[in-house]
Amino acid sequence: MAVINFIVNDIFRQPPLFLGLIALAGLLLQRASFSDIMKGTVKTILGVIVLMKAVDIISASMAPLAAAFTKMFAIQGDLGKSAPGMNEFIVQYGSLIGLVMVLAFILNCLTARFTRFKSIFLTGHIFFWIAFISVAVGVEAQLKGTVLIVMATLATTVYIVATPWLIRPFVKQVTGDDTFTIGHSCVGLSILAAYIGKLFGNKEKSTEDIKVPESLDFLRETTITTGIVMFLIYTVVGIIIGPAGREAAFGAGNDAAASGIVFGLMQGLTFGAGLTVLLTGVRLMLGELIPAFRGIAQKLVPDAIPALDCPMIFPFAPNATLIGFVVSMIASIAAIVLMGASGIFSVAVIPLTVACFFDVGPAIVFANATGGRRGAVLASIVCGFLLIILEAGSIMILAHTVPDFVQAFGGNDFSILALLLRGITKIFGL
Repeated sequence: MAVINFIVNDIFRQPPLFLGLIALAGLLLQRASFSDIMKGTVKTILGVIVLMKAVDIISASMAPLAAAFTKMFAIQGDLGKSAPGMNEFIVQYGSLIGLVMVLAFILNCLTARFTRFKSIFLTGHIFFWIAFISVAVGVEAQLKGTVLIVMATLATTVYIVATPWLIRPFVKQVTGDDTFTIGHSCVGLSILAAYIGKLFGNKEKSTEDIKVPESLDFLRETTITTGIVMFLIYTVVGIIIGPAGREAAFGAGNDAAASGIVFGLMQGLTFGAGLTVLLTGVRLMLGELIPAFRGIAQKLVPDAIPALDCPMIFPFAPNATLIGFVVSMIASIAAIVLMGASGIFSVAVIPLTVACFFDVGPAIVFANATGGRRGAVLASIVCGFLLIILEAGSIMILAHTVPDFVQAFGGNDFSILALLLRGITKIFGL
């Protein structure tokens, strides 16, 4: 009994160790060498630790900006202040999230084996965050124990099975083959963008006919671009709220120059650094965890195709990716200003730089495939506004658990899933 208690209370409550055990089990089943087993297990653990530390960095870099937007729009109330936040939530529910991932992956393989939904979801970090959101919604609905596990597992399974299947025809249209599909939180926006392009665009006039100056090539570096965008947002917001507002939101002594420029620069670059650390952690974790999953999947479902990360689609239309990021950022900021000034918001909503690149960017690749330049621009504007609407709605849905996650990474399928699941739980009186 003491050994079981140690495993449940000490090992399973540590997400890095729990996911390391998952990698270990996968490698053992594949009869990997002792050296490969050690490398795969330890690198998975290190990757999760790095990912969790990156979340801390990103959250800290965005906290003053949330306070500034609250000040700018005179938002009242303490929504989200009592929430544990995403890092503490992972510590508290990490083992349950890991269990949901394992169960959902098994169901994904079985579904691919016996139905026409023949894809295996292999984008590990999105897989993790979908399970994370599903568990968070269950906690918001005050579900516990087996009921929470079943609900979160079913929600995660439906997502990882259905979304790669829904986006698969559009992936084939972009790539010209059917060797992979996309498993990412961009699918909802991507399908919307593809239909916007189809209805209002002209695919004969592609974004890829536009020549991008070499001097702007640095914008393709996500960590640099997001850091610059965050710096500009901090600077503009700092000017708008004035010296007193800056001192209240950013803290005394941070009112550098006349508009907090130095503080904004450091926060923006810190965000970029946090994103760099996050991507490093993801690569460490996925580099070992996904091969363990893939090996099992190949044995169970030899005719399935992989559902992969959204950067797989970027090379097919890099100009479209860049247009999606820039235009959606402008549209998002416009949406925040318009909706904030109208008093609709009851919680601080800030621009989603990560979602604008990793969710709208690939979505506009599909919009370009169906509607060319016109479709790409129109879809970017619509997606930019929709990001903010979804962000605001899902922050309130997750107000007692992980509103900071939505504030940093929402506005996409994470928000859509949260809103749908909470609606379903309310139908059942939860």
